[in-house]
Amino acid sequence: MSNLIEARDITVRAGTTPALRNVDFYIAPGEIVTVVGPNGSGKTSLLRAITGAADITSGSLKRRDGLRIGYVPQNLRIDPSLPMTAARFLSLPKRRSLTDIRTALASAGAEKLEKRQIADLSGGQFQRVVLARALLEKPDLLMLDEPTTGLDQPGSAAFYRRIESLREETNCAILMVSHELHVVMASSDRVICLNGHVCCHGTPDIVASAPEYRALFGSGTQGALALYRHQHDHSHPHGPDCNHPLEETDNA
Repeated sequence: MSNLIEARDITVRAGTTPALRNVDFYIAPGEIVTVVGPNGSGKTSLLRAITGAADITSGSLKRRDGLRIGYVPQNLRIDPSLPMTAARFLSLPKRRSLTDIRTALASAGAEKLEKRQIADLSGGQFQRVVLARALLEKPDLLMLDEPTTGLDQPGSAAFYRRIESLREETNCAILMVSHELHVVMASSDRVICLNGHVCCHGTPDIVASAPEYRALFGSGTQGALALYRHQHDHSHPHGPDCNHPLEETDNA
């Protein structure tokens, strides 16, 4: 199996209600994929299905053997009254070597925060420490669920630039859920638009012009395409397709 993740016709339920139905998708090594959609469209359910935290009631989801996943959750909260340094936080629940901690903090752009108390960090600083926690797994796939919620625009932009740098440095694949459509257009190789199912799929310019996308978000994000960096438009064996994202997948 050449892809990291391959899903065919999966349905995921939230209680008795289908959160996702008949979803096909793949994630290839080294690419940045962003998932967009309105509230309640199944974005977080998709991430939970990939990690195994949500049950798939039909269809199939395959992970490449030995796949390592790092996960940055949305709105991770720590009791501010707990006296805990960033380094100590990264050693819970599993003890980590100081070398690994420092390497992860440096990769997340947080090398100066090792001895800082978690309660004293800004939102952007804490999010970088949480990113470092995910990087301790040395992931093949880094997953981020609305990672910049609560950050101001400069903090959000800096965080996403760090994510792009990580892909260049480590060649890990990145799967993000984001509501910041301008960032999607600037940073992603592919976009998956969800609304309980895959509405459309492909490179940012293809998705932004798709009728299904415009029906959800309007046409105002077209201007964001000026930010799209075409060096991210990697040639893919599967190619962009709004209807058949797994049509030519290698299942060997």
